[in-house]
Amino acid sequence: MLFNHLPNDLFKPLASASRAFNAALLQHLQSKVFSTGIEPLRKTELLAAIADFSAGWSQDEIADDETTPADPVERRSAIYRRLLDAGWLVERRERYVPVVEFDPDARLVIEELGRLGRGETRSYGGAVLEVLGSLESATANPSDRSEALVNAAKASRAFLSHLRSLAGAMRKIEDRILREEDQYAAFRLYFDEFVARHLVSDYRTLHTRFNPFRFRSGIVREAGRTLRDSLTIRALAEAGLREGRASTIELAERSVRADLAEIQSIFEGLDRHLDGVADIVARLERRIAAALRYIDHRDSDRIERTAAALRAIGAAGAALHSLPQAPVSLFRAPVGGVHLYAPRVRRPPIRAEPLPEITIDPAIEAFIAAKNAFRTRVAVTPDRVVRFIENKLGSASSIRGSQICVADVDEFIVFQRLREIDVLFDGTLSARYHIARVGGRIENGWLDCPDFIVERATGA
Repeated sequence: MLFNHLPNDLFKPLASASRAFNAALLQHLQSKVFSTGIEPLRKTELLAAIADFSAGWSQDEIADDETTPADPVERRSAIYRRLLDAGWLVERRERYVPVVEFDPDARLVIEELGRLGRGETRSYGGAVLEVLGSLESATANPSDRSEALVNAAKASRAFLSHLRSLAGAMRKIEDRILREEDQYAAFRLYFDEFVARHLVSDYRTLHTRFNPFRFRSGIVREAGRTLRDSLTIRALAEAGLREGRASTIELAERSVRADLAEIQSIFEGLDRHLDGVADIVARLERRIAAALRYIDHRDSDRIERTAAALRAIGAAGAALHSLPQAPVSLFRAPVGGVHLYAPRVRRPPIRAEPLPEITIDPAIEAFIAAKNAFRTRVAVTPDRVVRFIENKLGSASSIRGSQICVADVDEFIVFQRLREIDVLFDGTLSARYHIARVGGRIENGWLDCPDFIVERATGA
C-alpha cells in the first residue's frame, strides 16, 4: 500500500492552521517550479520560489502558530523546513551544492490530490473510441498487437470507474445544494461545482445521432465475435505468452477471454449508469428552474395595484364594451402555453435488436482446419526434435549432419533447426544432446551449411 511508503508526518501541513496555504504551495511547486526540468532544483532557487509565492498571502494564512516569523527571509526558511520535516521534500548535495526535489511517493499524492481538486471531466465519446480502436487493433493483428487488448480492458475499467464516481459526485453536490439556505449560494454551487467540474464534457451530445458513443454496440459485437473465434484467441494468447504476460498458454488464453468478457460486460451494462446520471441531472435542473421562477420576492404594492385594477374592472360593468380594444402586435408572439416551463423529457429506451445467428460455411471450417493442420505440421516442438534425432541415431551415440538423410519437407523442417539445439526451447534439450562444429559442409539438396555432430549427452 502507498501509506506503507509515505512519511508519518506527510499530511501534517495539510491538517494544520495554514493548510490552505500549504496545499496551494505544494500544488504550485509541483505544477510550476519542479515541472520545468528533470534536474533537481537548487535550494536557493526553491527558497526564492517560496518567497515569491508567499508574498501574496497574509501572515495569518501562512503561520501555523505564533513562532512562525514575520520577516520574509526567515519566513521562507521556516516554510521550507516545514515541508522538509513533513517528508514532502528531499534535500541532498551534488558537488557540495544543496539541491531539493519532491519525494517520489509524495509526488504521487500531490498529483492525485490536484486531480481530485480539479474534478477532471471525461469524454464519453473519447473513451468509447479509445476502447474500440484498441480492440480492433488487437483483433486485426493479434500476433503483434496483443497489448492493445490489455489496454482496451484497462480503458473500459477506468471509464466504468469514472461513471460510478461521477454519479456519486453529482449526488454529493445535490445534497449540498439542497442544504443551502441562500438561493444565490445554491446557484453558485450548481454552476461552479456541478456544471463546471463534474458534468461530463460531451454529456449534451450523448443523444445526438453522430456522437462517437454510438460505437458502443460495435465494441460489444467485436468482443463477442472474438470470444467465439478460437484462432484469434489462440494467437492473442501466444503473443501474451511470448511477451511475458503469462507463464503458460492456458493462463494466457484464460486472461484473453477474461479481458474480452469484461469489455463486453461493461459496455452492455452502461445504460444503468447512464440512467442514474440522467436522473440526477434532470432532478437538479428541475429544482434550479423552479428556484429561478420564485427567486424574486413578492411585491406587495404590485399585488395591491393588480387587485385594485380588477375591482375597478368589475365595478365598470357594461361600460367596458365602450372601451377601445387593445391592438394585437404582429411582431411579438403572444404569451401562452409554449412559454411555460416543461420538465426534461426522459430519453426513450434504446431499441434492442437481436444479434443474427452466425452460421459458419463448411468451406470456412475446412479452411480453418487446414490452417491448423499446416500450423501443426510446420511447428518445431521438443518432442518432434527428439523423435527425429533418435530415429537417425538408432543405437549410435553420435551422428554427423552430413550423414543424416533428409527424406521429405517434414524432416527438413526439423533438420534445419538442429544446429540451434543448444539454445532451442530455452536450452531444454542441451542436457540430452550436444552439438559440435566440425570441418566440411553439408550439401544434401535441401541445405548448404557447415557440417556438425549431434551426440547424446553422458547419462541421457
